[in-house]
Amino acid sequence: MAQQIRRSAATGVRRAARAQGRAASARRARGQALGLIDRALGLMPFTEAQWSRIWLAMIIGGAVGIAFVIANLAGLPALAEAQVARIAADAGFVVRHVRVTGTQRMDEQEVYARALASRDLAMPAVDIHALRAELRTLPWVKDARVSLQLPHTLVIDIVERTPHAVLARPDRLMLIDASGIELEPVSPEKAKGMLRLSGPGAARQARQLDLLLAAAPALQPQVAAAEWVGNRRWNLVFKTGQVLALPEGDEEAASAFVKFARLDGQNRLIGGKVLSFDMRTPPRLYMRLPEALAAPEPAGEGKGEST
Repeated sequence: MAQQIRRSAATGVRRAARAQGRAASARRARGQALGLIDRALGLMPFTEAQWSRIWLAMIIGGAVGIAFVIANLAGLPALAEAQVARIAADAGFVVRHVRVTGTQRMDEQEVYARALASRDLAMPAVDIHALRAELRTLPWVKDARVSLQLPHTLVIDIVERTPHAVLARPDRLMLIDASGIELEPVSPEKAKGMLRLSGPGAARQARQLDLLLAAAPALQPQVAAAEWVGNRRWNLVFKTGQVLALPEGDEEAASAFVKFARLDGQNRLIGGKVLSFDMRTPPRLYMRLPEALAAPEPAGEGKGEST
């Protein structure tokens, strides 16, 4: 009997030792796991306070999402939106700050003036699509990206238009972009060195003018101004003050401009004594000289009368 008692006691001790070993192993494993988690969190660029706000945002966001789904299932989308906005506002998710980026030339206050209508609104209540559409009506704004940054910041990234030329109106000079959109008035001093367009409807022809000038890259830098005449054709003014009258039609004008570039390369027309060149009746080129010089004669592939 004594031998049986000793065996039972030994078995119980071994079981207790194994249990203690398993418990110690579990504690070590938990400690290692927590250590790994702590190290992983330490590598992330968030403070403990920021993590708390992130978890809070996730919890509230989940609650808002559940409320929205329930209200929608009940057939009350307007009520769902109102409930979501109310929950978000109660949790502090309202627009407190507006951050604008991407503005270089335009007046940033024009953006703030439209964005401030969203101040103190619950984040889900901000109509970012309507705000983006409104911002795109501003002359300088080519595009706008609007987003919400929790917990209370409205972020607006502006893509500005690029000034391309100057449109000469009867009462002022206007900066325009490559598509002819008027941006803002500009002083004559600031307009120096920029291509100047004139004539009714000239801004709408800005893209076609770019294509025309690109047909003769060697002459393009020499063009200082362009006049859209009769809503039909261009007169180009070189930096020397000399004028080139081109024919109607995109292809015809480009062909004439290329021909003139070739003749200029052979005869140095730009910078010479000729005041103006007329290529409105291809293939003839008419030249007008100062009155003190001899009467002008046509030059080019064909013969014709001077104008």
